[in-house]
This record gives sequence, structure tokens and C-alpha cells, in this order.
Amino acid sequence: MSNSDNNAIMGLEILKGQEVPDVNFPVRVNGDWGNINSTEEFAGKRVIIFGLPGAFTPTCSSQQVPGFQENFKKFQSLQIDGIYCISVNDTFVMNEWKESLGATDITFLPDGNGEFTHKFGAEVKKSNLGFGMRSWRYAAVLNDGKVEKMFIEDGFCDNIESDPFLVSNAETVMEYLGNTGSMSTADAEALGS
Repeated sequence: MSNSDNNAIMGLEILKGQEVPDVNFPVRVNGDWGNINSTEEFAGKRVIIFGLPGAFTPTCSSQQVPGFQENFKKFQSLQIDGIYCISVNDTFVMNEWKESLGATDITFLPDGNGEFTHKFGAEVKKSNLGFGMRSWRYAAVLNDGKVEKMFIEDGFCDNIESDPFLVSNAETVMEYLGNTGSMSTADAEALGS
């Protein structure tokens, strides 16, 4: 676990029912500055958020984002109101990355200061790669701004050499959503975290 400047302890288990942090994401739209507030954005909706180490990085660009984009309509049929990609990058980088991927159905939330990532409990050091503080790879189903289900990759720690991508993918989240009405609680808990 690591500590950040506001003394929140990182690496703690993100629990079912936990509220997402109330954070403003600074965005640039059509040349103007604005904010997307996490509490307001997720209120009254069932959404998927996924966090990843960085824009334009290999696994994030070739697998994680495309998986959610390609399955957007399937997620909608499973009562998902929106999909959000969160990365510790600024709005300019996130806008360019979204455009380069053609990810028109996913809302990209730039967490340039890492505030959401830190307060949510997903912050890790990746200084071994020259990245500084970044997000651990995860996906989550939120219901009205609260965690319904977490899919967090194993091995959560600072400066890890590997980049696990086994449970925070679109397929695992879709399996959970497709089976929530028919699978046992134990089986549902076995998916993800």
C-alpha cells in the first residue's frame, strides 16, 4: 500500500456499496473548459467505469478500450446506461486518444491530477516505467454512484513489472451482467473480486 499527500491509504479493498468519490473531472469541449462531476454523472444510472494505467499504452489501446467499445450495444441490452474510461491523463491527451481509437460510445474522464483514482483506492506508483502515479487496472459496475461489483486485477502493488489483464475486460464484466439474474451469489462473487 502507498500513502498519498492527503493521507488516504491506498490499496484497500474497494467494497460493494462503496460510494465513488465526489470529484470534478476538468474537460475541454469545443475549445471551452468545463467539469464533469462524478457524483452528478453517475447518479441514478447503472454504469461501467474502467481505470487503466495510461492513454496510448499497448494493452489499454489494443484490448481494454476496444473491448468495451465493440460491445457497447450488448452492454446497453444488459441495462447499462453508460461506459466511462478513467485514466490519470489530462483532457487534451484523453480527447486525442478517444478520437484515435474511434471510441465514440465511451465517455473518457481525464483524471489528470489523479484525484479520483487516489480517492477511489486504485492509485499505484509506476515510476519504474517513468509513469509516476497512475491507476491500477480495474473495471466496476456502479449503480447510482455506488459500487455494485469490482473487477480488479490481481497483484495490486507499486512498481509491478507485469501488466495483468484478466478480469477487467469487457467479456468478464458482460458475463457478470448477463448472469446476475440467474447465477448464485457465490458464482457472481467469484467473477472479478
